[in-house]
Amino acid sequence: MFSQIKKRDGREVPFDPSKITEAIFKAAQAVGGEDRQKSLELTLEVMRVLGEEYQGEVFDVETVQDVVEKVLIEHGHARTAKAYILYRAERTRYREGKSDLMDVVEEILKETSRENANVGNSPSAKMLQIASAASKQYYLNRVIPPEFAQAHSRGDIHIHDLDFYKKTLNCLQLPLGDILSNGFNNGHGYIRPPKRPASATALAAIILQSSQNDMYGGQSFPFFDRDLAPFVENADEDETFQAMEALVYNLNSMHSRAGSQVPFSSINLGCDTTEAGRKVTRNLLLAYEAGLGRGENPIFPNVIFRVREGINLNSEDPNYDLFQLALRVAGTRMNPTFSFMDSSFNDEYGNEVAYMGCRTRVIANRHGPAVTERRGNIGFTTLNLPRLAIKSQGQIGEFYRRLEDMVELACGQLYHRYRVLKDLQVKDLPFIMGQHLYLDSEDLGPCDSIEPAMKHGTLSVGFIGLAEALVVLTGKHHGQSPDAQAMGISIIQYLRRMIDRACDQYDMNYTLLATPAEGLSGRFVGMDRERFGHLAGVTDKDYYTNSFHIPVDYDISIFDKISREGPYHKYTDAGHISYVEFPSPPTQNIEALEAVIKHMRECDMGYTGINFPIDFCESCYYRGVIEANTCPNCGGDDIKRVRRITGYLSTVDRFNDAKVAELKDRMSHRF
Repeated sequence: MFSQIKKRDGREVPFDPSKITEAIFKAAQAVGGEDRQKSLELTLEVMRVLGEEYQGEVFDVETVQDVVEKVLIEHGHARTAKAYILYRAERTRYREGKSDLMDVVEEILKETSRENANVGNSPSAKMLQIASAASKQYYLNRVIPPEFAQAHSRGDIHIHDLDFYKKTLNCLQLPLGDILSNGFNNGHGYIRPPKRPASATALAAIILQSSQNDMYGGQSFPFFDRDLAPFVENADEDETFQAMEALVYNLNSMHSRAGSQVPFSSINLGCDTTEAGRKVTRNLLLAYEAGLGRGENPIFPNVIFRVREGINLNSEDPNYDLFQLALRVAGTRMNPTFSFMDSSFNDEYGNEVAYMGCRTRVIANRHGPAVTERRGNIGFTTLNLPRLAIKSQGQIGEFYRRLEDMVELACGQLYHRYRVLKDLQVKDLPFIMGQHLYLDSEDLGPCDSIEPAMKHGTLSVGFIGLAEALVVLTGKHHGQSPDAQAMGISIIQYLRRMIDRACDQYDMNYTLLATPAEGLSGRFVGMDRERFGHLAGVTDKDYYTNSFHIPVDYDISIFDKISREGPYHKYTDAGHISYVEFPSPPTQNIEALEAVIKHMRECDMGYTGINFPIDFCESCYYRGVIEANTCPNCGGDDIKRVRRITGYLSTVDRFNDAKVAELKDRMSHRF
């Protein structure tokens, strides 16, 4: 009767009715049917209908599938028809995923994606990004349940680091002191404990590199000054400085992270008052201040100076001189950033809290001790707050109802991620689990599940675009109006209550994150503009405002910005950061910088930083604010521009389009 059928790509191939029979039978099996003869009879009916309607014309695959659905329903097989429709939809999703993947690969071969600002454009980076693109399609189409996959694809939520969904965990606060004291094995033999500062910092770099190879996010030393102190006790300042300088050099040159990036490294210090600990802090800061070989600004490590009254905040404190040095270096290099150990939400943990440059904070624990070391984030998912506000048409009650539904969906998706990751074995993460770096991994064998250790990690729900959501709901953002500020705080309080409820519901360490949106900053707004049109103050820029921040183009004073953003820190227990923008490095006004940092502490912030332009001429090594496209010293046009993108530093040439747009809009804040 029929000899040919047209495929979706236009090719005509031999018609095979057995494929119809097999598809009907599989659909029947899905609902408990086992009658293959009935499948054959229904196939004959499908062919009869095709014969009557097309009378020898060549039809396509979609036509056959439409007729199959019609025949099943008309012959009383509604449940089988539903199963067939679901199967057809799944195959379509899989097929479209493969097509999308080919488009992505083509773009990557031209130039690597700038979803992350430290990805290069090398052949290795391209290969790793192609693997990343394939992994994302696989997980969306084969692993993640449809309700979660569709919410991600629609832009209701964003599943971060989707390409690692079933592969590994996000980040870790590494127990550096224990590793150096005991030695370790990173796969090729035992590395004995070091004896001198240079060996200790060389191994510290290797530890960060080895841990990064097991994970996809940041790596951090929470107590670097304390942990390195034993190895510098008998060293002079020069030897210690040389060791710290080598560490800075290594962390800016080891391209081992996915995408041929250097490890995303953070170093917390400042609270050790022993002379050896002070020596570590002093020389690491001095080495960072000196920069790289020609004075270039280091990108890594992200140095975090931990501030506490009685230790380093005031002139009578033993480490006040180190705080002054940290201010001087920050005023030149943009790092260190500053964390406050005596904020209302950190103080109860003493000096146990540490941060990462990606703002990650891990401390409370339902399954063990409330510590930072040996713990990290498992994964996080971000909510699109502006879309929820737009779909609510400005109705507050409807907004909260939709927000509750979306938080529940995000928590369910994160729990699914946890459940697929717990099937990983220790041998799958040979360094962080095999070397027992994660809490409660000590007694696990190579083939054991990582769950006994992983359960100490956090699952974080993040958010982006609070400012734009407030414009929809109140007509103004929280920098413009006290009423909008009150609404903003109410929304984040509500989110936190929902997250705390999820902790009890799932018995997991759920936390609320002020998302460090980088690749995401343009994704959500692009999808929302296409769907809802151009909305003034909402979808009229190429990015949504990061987390709870005041919009970057809003004219506000330094102290008012800090006062407005401060109240949000205590609710975002998974991590937070606030910045102020200076027009140039405040090298000549350290007293004013100290006043700014102390005001951040007084406003109950947890983690903060300062931003300003850092430009460097690659031809003559001139450093300063270079407004033009050419160097004022030599006229060269090879200018490297360093800026902070979310928490880490990067060069502007690696910013994605959304972040470039945001950078252009950034306004310096007034004193």
